[in-house]
Amino acid sequence: MNVSEIQTIEHDVVVIGAGGAGLRAAIECSAQGLDTGLLSKSLLGKAHTVMAEGGMAAALGNVDSRDNWQIHFRDTMRGGKFLNDWRLAEIHAREAPERVNELEEWGAVFDRTKDGLISQRNFGGHRYPRLAHVGDRTGLELIRTLQDHGVHQGIAMHMECAALALLKDGERIAGVAAYWRETGRFVIFRTKAVILATGGAGKAWRVTSNSWEYTGDGLAMAYDAGAELMDLEFTQFHPTGMVWPLSVRGILVTEGVRGDGGILKNSEGDRFMFDYIPERFAAETADSVEEATKWLDAVEGARRPPELLTRDVVARAITAEVKAGRGSPHGGVFLDIASQRPADFIKRKLPSMYHQFQELAEVDITAESMEVGPTLHYFMGGVRVESESQQSRVPGLFACGECAAGLHGANRLGGNSLSDLIVLGTRAGLGAKEYVDRLSAMPTPDDAQIESIYRDATDILNRDSGANPYLLHEKLQDVMGDSVGIVRHADDLQRGIEELGKLQRESETLHAVGTSQFNPGWNQAIALRSLLTVSEAVARSALAREESRGAHTRLDFEGERDEGLSYNVVIRRATDGRMEVEKLARPEPPAELAEIAHASIEDLEAGRVGTQAGS
Repeated sequence: MNVSEIQTIEHDVVVIGAGGAGLRAAIECSAQGLDTGLLSKSLLGKAHTVMAEGGMAAALGNVDSRDNWQIHFRDTMRGGKFLNDWRLAEIHAREAPERVNELEEWGAVFDRTKDGLISQRNFGGHRYPRLAHVGDRTGLELIRTLQDHGVHQGIAMHMECAALALLKDGERIAGVAAYWRETGRFVIFRTKAVILATGGAGKAWRVTSNSWEYTGDGLAMAYDAGAELMDLEFTQFHPTGMVWPLSVRGILVTEGVRGDGGILKNSEGDRFMFDYIPERFAAETADSVEEATKWLDAVEGARRPPELLTRDVVARAITAEVKAGRGSPHGGVFLDIASQRPADFIKRKLPSMYHQFQELAEVDITAESMEVGPTLHYFMGGVRVESESQQSRVPGLFACGECAAGLHGANRLGGNSLSDLIVLGTRAGLGAKEYVDRLSAMPTPDDAQIESIYRDATDILNRDSGANPYLLHEKLQDVMGDSVGIVRHADDLQRGIEELGKLQRESETLHAVGTSQFNPGWNQAIALRSLLTVSEAVARSALAREESRGAHTRLDFEGERDEGLSYNVVIRRATDGRMEVEKLARPEPPAELAEIAHASIEDLEAGRVGTQAGS
């Protein structure tokens, strides 16, 4: 292979991933004067961000003036079971309002209050109506706005271009080895910095809300390049994905359905979430669980009805009802908004939900209940990054959005993902600018490195026979569903790790028929390698955390343990190629932020706590 003959493109910064985080990072890089390239393995506008429906969380205070960044920060920390990166959670809560208002300036069309302000809705885990929204199409509007703004900034868009591996000059980032999905031709991007914005790896599970792009590419590339992965045991199962009909299995039913009045019922017609109100929630709202239940049941439009408890609580409650024999005919429960709201309200507030299920499943949500259940939705864990700049431990490698760890801790609150994209995408762009300005010259990868990467990719096509990538993917999904699901046990996790090892060895013989042009089998085989790496990291992280916290539930270690707050589980590649697991000690929280997180709502509403934090 003659490396000099491979197409080569140079940029100051290359952003991998064209969802909300990648677009916002690229916009910031371009605004800072950097020559910026954006890689998307799909087409622009097809990123998974478009499927985010409910809204973006920001303490604008437009619907309830008592809201402020301190209360948003407090909600985020409590939702994340205090395992969040304190500084990241502060940055996010402080800067989200500015970023949302910026989107409005760039042309985003939000729903409005009667006073003409950006409207905000209730969502699980948020004390006040906080989610700025565009009906149930908020992610689509976010992508539309960022794409339009980014294109007019002159960012180079490289569509249907899939990254294979990161290139390095010594220890620092030097570029990206990639290929054009349409033609199969290779391309090298030389660059001073790379920002990963590739999302999670939901396609490792069969029932998932994630689109086909979510194969863990960024996480696997970062791991191979020497970055650390953190908190991967915390995989969020959204409580309400469709379980029937099969044509829509796994597709998300936005939390906005519950935020706008939808209730959960079991097969006996009981609104069962009242039976699962955690004592911690009751202590925040009343003197007892019984009093909290009465309060929630009696107050019309209650601030936090039980269906809007945090996602881990609702998902486990649904699972418990199904296991107790009170599930729907197809293994879920019923989500009913039809009996709670008139049809014209549902069509106006939830237009995408109404049309999507009417067209894809012939389910009329204005007249009948939906069958829903937990679906793998989101990775709280990802690349371990520095709070201020989003840089990993590899010089020149940054990460933001779902593929970065830290902000959400053990469980993400709904709506925090979209504001995460724009807040920390901006931070990643600023961090890359600061890093690039310190470099005196463009780093240079060596030819042997590039040749090895491309030879590894073409071996899949050059074998006469081998493992079928589609069948291997199905085996992987079986292992993850059986051993690393919504509830876990050491025996299952150990068995899962052993099975993943067998699949890893089988993947060394992956074979795709045909040439590299228009070859979905080859694309699947390449993606499968990333999925196997990330799946093993998730399973090993889950085995290491011997407690139940947030989205991570261990049947053999029920409940939270005090020592669980003292560490994060970190995964790195050892020098001998093994996957190394470490419980990395957490630093003490900043005193002023700890005070906010543990303060009473009354003190925060009155501004008596935390006014100096971060200033």
